[in-house]
Amino acid sequence: MKVQEIRELIKLVDQSSIDEFEFELDGAKIKMKKNAEPAAGTVFVQPAAPVEMTRPAAVPAAQAPAVQEAAAEKKEQPAAENLHTITSPMVGTFYSSPSPEADDYVREGSRVSKNSVVCIVEAMKLFNEIEAEVNGEIAEILVKDGQLVEYGQPLFLVKPE
Repeated sequence: MKVQEIRELIKLVDQSSIDEFEFELDGAKIKMKKNAEPAAGTVFVQPAAPVEMTRPAAVPAAQAPAVQEAAAEKKEQPAAENLHTITSPMVGTFYSSPSPEADDYVREGSRVSKNSVVCIVEAMKLFNEIEAEVNGEIAEILVKDGQLVEYGQPLFLVKPE
């Protein structure tokens, strides 16, 4: 199953009225369950083969509600005029660098091109590189390294060239 198909499943379940969804294909299982907790949905994946995770999640579960409240506040802030917003294509954990000891992909003031990688969003032990989508300059970074992000949440504001 492709990452884009998984993203679509998450989006559809999140927007629907169903509370629980299970899917199995070629030995891989996906189970999504909505509940009253702050997370929009919970996703469990049982891979057919062992998956090695190279980077631990940086936000303990006990901090998740506070992180999500901060994310909600950021969502409510209107984007400045003439700025492009890079949003998260999925629910996951935001990472500003390829590894804990590496430099950040971008900082405020960094120049980016359309295909520049600006961050990683880790979902279900898959590390997805997020690209800038436009040529320009990073005006503001809206999330912190290790923060949980929601589908469609603004991550960066870019001043297009």
